[in-house]
Amino acid sequence: MKNYTVRQYSSEDYTIWNAFISIAKNATFLFHRDFMEYHSDRFQDFSLLVFEGEKLVSVIPANREGDTVFSHQGLTYGGFVFSDDLVTFEIDLIIAEVILYLKENQIKEFSIKEIVSIYLNERKMETQQSLVKNGAELVEAKMNLAIDFNSNFKVSKSKLKHYNRIKSIGLSIRNEENLTDFWNKVLCPRLEQKFNVKPVHSLKEIIGLKNKFPENIYQYSVYKDEEILAGITVFKTNTVIKSQYGATTEKGEKYRALDYLYITLIDKYKSQLDFFDMGTVNDNSKMGYNSGLLNQKKELGCEVFEQHYFEFNFEVVDLLK
Repeated sequence: MKNYTVRQYSSEDYTIWNAFISIAKNATFLFHRDFMEYHSDRFQDFSLLVFEGEKLVSVIPANREGDTVFSHQGLTYGGFVFSDDLVTFEIDLIIAEVILYLKENQIKEFSIKEIVSIYLNERKMETQQSLVKNGAELVEAKMNLAIDFNSNFKVSKSKLKHYNRIKSIGLSIRNEENLTDFWNKVLCPRLEQKFNVKPVHSLKEIIGLKNKFPENIYQYSVYKDEEILAGITVFKTNTVIKSQYGATTEKGEKYRALDYLYITLIDKYKSQLDFFDMGTVNDNSKMGYNSGLLNQKKELGCEVFEQHYFEFNFEVVDLLK
């Protein structure tokens, strides 16, 4: 029987954590400590490391709020990150050891926002069976929209018709190092106007992240002459391009500048990567999702890849024993 030990992350683990993330098959740059800690003032870190002897075999990006641990509220996705050589029964044992550690530390709930399958080198959510076996309940499945570049995806005829028309009116697309114009002139005003919210990342935060991850974060913007009309901030991994933020001005809407940019980026990356992730469409409406946004993304060639949310309730588990 293999023996595993669990301990909480400390700043002394910075190097071994990042070295592990760089080679793990179900990790992305979002799990690098430099990315996770940009908002360390907002979250109490409770990330965990699992060792077999001296060998690091798993990490869990996580934060704590009261007696609940989340993986991770400040990230788009989280969950267990495993070394590549583990087999199923070892994953079972590791998850069981982490659950025991959480209980011993008086944690009552453990909430996991799993990574979407398109980010895995193997196209399956290999931890799900082990999570359920150890007492997790699947509490939600959100619709994540993405284009599978290896499928026979199609952009709708109407969008292609407008795209071909727009090409003749003199719009230019720039891969920009500076995100200030997009943030201050497009994204923030649009979010404020339409939803009365601000972007998750402040301008200072996204600039800091782009400087630390220049090969992973890009800003593409559409201009008419020298006026910015639309933009998309993308997060890029080895296999996936993700639209993290996309917005257009009212004038940009008239030109369909955002669609023009999306289709241009689809054409750019379809031979380089496996997926174009366009994010979730779930909201607080009666249906539980934004039907207009869902249709728009499907018209760009997207299909649904579910993002699963699991939850452990240790109080309930203990009462049943």
